[in-house]
Amino acid sequence: MNSDESFDSLTYADQMHLAERELASFIGAVTELFGPEEARLSAGDWLDESELMDCPPRATSRDWRAVTVAASARLASRLTVARDRRALVASTDTKVSPIPSPNCFCFKLLV
Repeated sequence: MNSDESFDSLTYADQMHLAERELASFIGAVTELFGPEEARLSAGDWLDESELMDCPPRATSRDWRAVTVAASARLASRLTVARDRRALVASTDTKVSPIPSPNCFCFKLLV
């Protein structure tokens, strides 16, 4: 193994360590804030975003924080859609609790 190959291997190992740390921190925060299901989905988002980066896989430097930011944007979008769906369901819920009125015949029977 020549010195260039040794340097490349060391750089690649360093990048993998940085990526693992960034992903672990991101997933830990998502788990704490939103639970394990969102963390699982967000881990997939993070990995997808890391594959979309514009640099070759064995590049000497990658911006892992940018991957986290992109995955966070996906998480925010997913949470916003879920919140909007819940609001829509709540606004279309037409269940009304009956409140007896003093003008109601049944109310007069109870008195």
